[in-house]
Amino acid sequence: MIRKSLVVFVVCASLALAISLFAAGDTPRGTNLSAAAIVDKNIEARGGLQAWRAVQTISLAGKLGAGGNRRAAVPVPIPDQKASRQSLPSRPAEEAQLPFVMELKRPRKMRFELQFNGQTAIQVFDGANGWKLRPFLNRRVVEPYTTDEIKAASMQADLDGFLVDYAAKGTKVELVGMEKVEDRDTYKLKLTMNNGQSIHVWIDAQSFLETKIEGQPRRLDGEYHPVEVYYRDYRPLNGLQIPYVLETRVLPVAQTKLGFKDPAVPPEKIMIDKIVVNPKFDESLFSKPDSGVVAKAN
Repeated sequence: MIRKSLVVFVVCASLALAISLFAAGDTPRGTNLSAAAIVDKNIEARGGLQAWRAVQTISLAGKLGAGGNRRAAVPVPIPDQKASRQSLPSRPAEEAQLPFVMELKRPRKMRFELQFNGQTAIQVFDGANGWKLRPFLNRRVVEPYTTDEIKAASMQADLDGFLVDYAAKGTKVELVGMEKVEDRDTYKLKLTMNNGQSIHVWIDAQSFLETKIEGQPRRLDGEYHPVEVYYRDYRPLNGLQIPYVLETRVLPVAQTKLGFKDPAVPPEKIMIDKIVVNPKFDESLFSKPDSGVVAKAN
């Protein structure tokens, strides 16, 4: 659960990444701005290049929705029944709202704490290695990141968003075209990182702030589902524009492996209550936690 939450927050929040872009390609028909111009306007709308370069650390606290299951039950055939299909009973509905704190420091250092059931789970990444402590799973010793977790964490850049300092960091950006997102015109950009992986980002055509991004696919019922993360409730802070609500939507697939129509997955939200820019962090915060210590919530 914590790993999923971390991916959603770090990869999608535009606060834990600094994926660079190299503007390329022609301007698609129906638009009058190049990819480079859209990126420039986005950075300006978010507070400006120099303002983001001045951010060396950041702390975020809020609540993360986890543990609920409001997904509709899959209809299944019931033998000897007149109705060809019956629905399973509804499953537990509401998510728990779990307090979290995330602390970030250049370059690529992260500490994430999540309170659950009277205990505090921890994830730490020092820029090269990572560790996790998950007492709510009865794993009461510090474990190293798996190879896949290190790979995912290593792909994260710094804390200033997808488009800041794009020309210096070797990622290619292309303007795919324009699309409607919740009845608003947006520019759809394709970002291709220097490792060959790519994602899409949608920029509002009026505010030039990020509207949504393509998230990491999530596996449900044996199938990988596309994921979209929406940025909402932008607020000014120290001259920066930062989203305080992140809404994750797991998209249905046409059909599950069992042959059933895929039921809708309700959206999940991360609500940020407090952000501090450039707090002072002790370097030990991003070191391996003490082995065998189970952190207790206050």
